[in-house]
Amino acid sequence: MTEITRRNFMQTAGAGALMSAAALSSARSYAANGRVGHAVIGTGGQGRNHARGFAGLEDCDLVMICDVDPKRREQALAELPHPDKTKAVDHYEEVLNNPDVHSVSVTTPDHWHTPLALLALKAGKHVYVEKPCCHNIHEGMVLDRSAKAAGKCVQHGTQSRSGPGIIDAFNWLKEGHLGKIRVAKAINHQFREPIGRKPVSDPPPGVNYDLWLGPAPQHPFTMNRWHYNWHWIWDYGCGDIGNDGIHQVDVARWGLGVGYPNRVDGPGTQLFYDDDHETPDSQMVTYQYDDCWLIYEMRLWTPYPLEGHDNGVVFYGDKGRLEVGRKGSIAYFLEGEPKVIGGSHDFTANIKNFIACVQANDPSKLNAPISEGVISANLCHLGNIATRVGRPLRFDAGQMVCVEDDEATALLKRTYREGFQLAEVG
Repeated sequence: MTEITRRNFMQTAGAGALMSAAALSSARSYAANGRVGHAVIGTGGQGRNHARGFAGLEDCDLVMICDVDPKRREQALAELPHPDKTKAVDHYEEVLNNPDVHSVSVTTPDHWHTPLALLALKAGKHVYVEKPCCHNIHEGMVLDRSAKAAGKCVQHGTQSRSGPGIIDAFNWLKEGHLGKIRVAKAINHQFREPIGRKPVSDPPPGVNYDLWLGPAPQHPFTMNRWHYNWHWIWDYGCGDIGNDGIHQVDVARWGLGVGYPNRVDGPGTQLFYDDDHETPDSQMVTYQYDDCWLIYEMRLWTPYPLEGHDNGVVFYGDKGRLEVGRKGSIAYFLEGEPKVIGGSHDFTANIKNFIACVQANDPSKLNAPISEGVISANLCHLGNIATRVGRPLRFDAGQMVCVEDDEATALLKRTYREGFQLAEVG
């Protein structure tokens, strides 16, 4: 297939030409037979989870997988129960032009999340976009507006929102059993190995590195700007607050019932790494609201057993605390015995909810709608901005600016390479 050029990328995005008559006809036919044709763009670790998850649903066909890396495409296919039923391609254009694809997973590096989600919406597809849904705050606002304008289902990869155990725990919390909740601490502590320093080299054979860069600035290839380690480079990733910490931030915000904060203080640095990392390995962010605080605590050099649990959120109330983790939720009281409130959850609950909403063409029933995902992602971005400028932020959510701080406000958006600008819907 002829490689898409930056010029025809913009022509396609601007004209909305990806949504063909055949795609409209196919959308009607899948509604009649109840089966959804799905595709996964990006086949890293989470992308392969998506591929296996969607392929395992009774009412969904995994039509295509897409990745610029041929080795990852082959690996993803090999892990599927029926690889012969799924086509592997190297360019997202083939996915978006396929009328048999009704919904897509965007599981690429972060810097492609919003641009691809927007193109998928223009192509008439429903979208499951992995966390963080956006690489910066401006992107998140564009994606939220575009999802509303398109009227499509856009689910966010904060899958805890579909966990029945956490839902039960929060219903219990809202009944007032712990009194007033004044602080929630989102804890991301784990051991991540140093990545060292890698020299400039050629991309792996068969890889379209220019397409992988997409909207990001041109930069020579190095292995530390490649698989997974891109998380730690600002051009592509958002550090671990956007990678893993966003799950805890989202759960904490959900449980507190809050949106954007008034003030953000986010000291962060590298206490452990001395290598190609650009993002911090240690970060303490405080989000201040009118009557409560949300605290994010990150250490990438202390393993889970140090505190007796893996990543999670602790809600502190007048009568005790609630610990919410991936293995369940337990309440501890100032007086009395602990109480198990909710059990664990799994990834498939979120994709099942997504497919059900796609079948019904009803975004209102999404458990992790993009409107909520954008707020949680943007809290992570605000934490990173406070870390990068080295001072507290006063944030005006109405104007979406950092008050009297031009340097911080400039980091709310990015500059895009020519030909890879955002293609807003509506």
